[in-house]
Amino acid sequence: MAHRGVVGGLFSAALLVGMTTAIGAEPEHEREHAGGPPPAHHAEPHPGPKGYERPAEPKGWNARPSEVDRLVYQHNYQAARSYHIGPYHRPPGWVPHHWVYGQILPRAYWTAPYLIVDFWLFGLEIPPAGFEWVRDGPDALLISVETGEILQVEYGVFA
Repeated sequence: MAHRGVVGGLFSAALLVGMTTAIGAEPEHEREHAGGPPPAHHAEPHPGPKGYERPAEPKGWNARPSEVDRLVYQHNYQAARSYHIGPYHRPPGWVPHHWVYGQILPRAYWTAPYLIVDFWLFGLEIPPAGFEWVRDGPDALLISVETGEILQVEYGVFA
């Protein structure tokens, strides 16, 4: 019986030492930095954004119809989707106006800040030869570049 008591005592002592070590021990990587700042992780350098890359024009984007069938174009539509593209500033001295096809858009709106050259990005049709899309507030207007006559209006293209 004495033998069993010694073996049992040794086993209990070994178990107790093992448990104390397991409970009180810290993993090696934690032991080195205990109480101090966490270790610095070395990450790969990130090149960052490459800036705005303009999407490529879709095939046939500039294949403008040479003849204009006014009955096909003369519509005032509500846009299916609105786009956020930045602030809008009207030409000096002009106030908001609800345009409709058939009206004449003042020449002040035919300048570069109002032209929509990448019309396909906003779901607008390819303008026929002699016509361009321009922006007035939230709306896109298809106008004749010779007379300013509005051929089509898409309301709410821009939010």
